Amino acid sequence: MKIRVSMLFVLMVCLFANRAFAADETALNTEDTPQQQSLERVEEIVYGAPSSGGMFLRLARVERDLFGMELPGSLTERQQALRSFVEEGTATQPSLVYKIGVAEWVTLNRVHPSLPLSDRMTNLEIALEGEPQVGALSARLERILTKLLPNGVYSAPVQIPAGTVFKGAFTKTLTVRNVSVGDKIELSIIEDFTSGGTVAVAKGNRIFAEVTKVKMPRSFGRTSEINVNFKDLESLDGRMSPITLGAQAKKAMELDSGTVGAAGASIAGAVLLGPLGLAGGFLVRGSDKQIKEGTLMYVEITEAVTVTGYPIAASTVPADDGTVYTGPSPTQQTSDFVPIDGE
Repeated sequence: MKIRVSMLFVLMVCLFANRAFAADETALNTEDTPQQQSLERVEEIVYGAPSSGGMFLRLARVERDLFGMELPGSLTERQQALRSFVEEGTATQPSLVYKIGVAEWVTLNRVHPSLPLSDRMTNLEIALEGEPQVGALSARLERILTKLLPNGVYSAPVQIPAGTVFKGAFTKTLTVRNVSVGDKIELSIIEDFTSGGTVAVAKGNRIFAEVTKVKMPRSFGRTSEINVNFKDLESLDGRMSPITLGAQAKKAMELDSGTVGAAGASIAGAVLLGPLGLAGGFLVRGSDKQIKEGTLMYVEITEAVTVTGYPIAASTVPADDGTVYTGPSPTQQTSDFVPIDGE
């Protein structure tokens, strides 16, 4: 009788433990937890968009694609290690986002952060070796960097002052008929931002905005409207910095005839709104007005930020024709630089 009771107790414990585990896994898969957000961010970088399914399976897939194996440790430990490797970096090792950005900038004169990591690697390998390779993505990147930058990948802190203006171009045409409230809008930076010979924001980095209002054209001549609110600027290391349409950005647009709201611009009826209006966005009114792909826009950093940049003189300088010049490295021993990859 005691044996039966003991066995029943064990069975009940196992049953409740399995239910609790299943409940925890369901919560991880459905709730908007920090773990979920962290994994989604990594998936955006690796695959271009978040995946579906259970977190354990998704995490294992990312690890296999990046490293060729699943990492040991708890779910939290594995996620923290993955986020650090992919996006945050350490005091002595920059992030994967920074490294592939440097490789693209040196090779292609621009970065392509909107593409999945596998596509970015394929493009680099074709440009440098003539054909794509196979294997774990992190190993493929390190092999490319070893050949491309034999002296190692260097980095340096760069401060971007408040009010610094950046110029971007819309990556798709916007109309009241193809956007909805909450849609994320991207603009592509069209000029490198350097400070002291260090690239902090590269051509191809992104400006992020959000559609906050859409009103379709109605009868009796009532116009349509699109409200767009600017949110963040992406730097070479993947950091997001808050932006706005401040006085400096508006002044730059007034002088550039190709921008939204400027004389002769491709859209009329644009109202630029500073920090007190839409937190620094713009409003377009008209009879189904369009913001055409390629239309230019200036934004500015709202507060001083420090990002990780690439010191050009430390290794290579891309030429206008796409070739790479390996020059002297007079600044490699400067204490501001963080030597990487065995340096």
